[in-house]
Amino acid sequence: MVLWIVFFSAIIAILFGLGWLLIIMRQSPGSKGMQEVAQAVQEGAMAYLSRQFKTMFLFVILIGIGLYFMYRPLEGYGNTLAIGIAIAFVLGVFASYMAGFVGMYMAVRANVRTANAALSSFKKALYTAFRAGAVSGMATVGLGLLGATIIFFIFKEQSMKVLVGFGFGGCLAALFMRIGGGIFTKAADVGADLVGKVEAGIPEDDPRNAATIADNVGDNVGDCAGMAA
Repeated sequence: MVLWIVFFSAIIAILFGLGWLLIIMRQSPGSKGMQEVAQAVQEGAMAYLSRQFKTMFLFVILIGIGLYFMYRPLEGYGNTLAIGIAIAFVLGVFASYMAGFVGMYMAVRANVRTANAALSSFKKALYTAFRAGAVSGMATVGLGLLGATIIFFIFKEQSMKVLVGFGFGGCLAALFMRIGGGIFTKAADVGADLVGKVEAGIPEDDPRNAATIADNVGDNVGDCAGMAA
């Protein structure tokens, strides 16, 4: 009974986040110029996450196989525990990566809508930003609960041992996204400042500096996707 309550709570959290996402996406993205800048940031963020996923995929497969052979020799469990931990590890990576992806997806689309809302009302801008954060939070909580509940449903008595793999997978994906995104954003930030302020005399975050787009991409993939994962 308790498991079903947790399961439906996870579903409700995900649906609640989806509802806020649809509400935010119905808001105006602003002028053509604002949309062009936002589109550039969105494309850069998606390109980064796509490349990161390809790099992370190989490590996930290798570590999953390693976990299977590591737990396989344990007596009294057969292959059930080893297979369960390997599957839970992959599930944890998937849940964490999806939470980060939702956070980044929402951020790069809510940013321009928040800026546009601020032109007419600070209150509306605050609501837009807060709801966007709620989407990311609900996705993180919902996917985490959903993954853990599925493990309890499938592995029953051994679920507490299998959860080790789920937690490890979630932490690994978060490490990739947080550290990788942090390195990217700082490199882009320093590069944009050096080229813009030092060499060209352009103010920080000026739209005339193309490197500013990379800086904004880094802010989203590091602070939004990395934190959500």
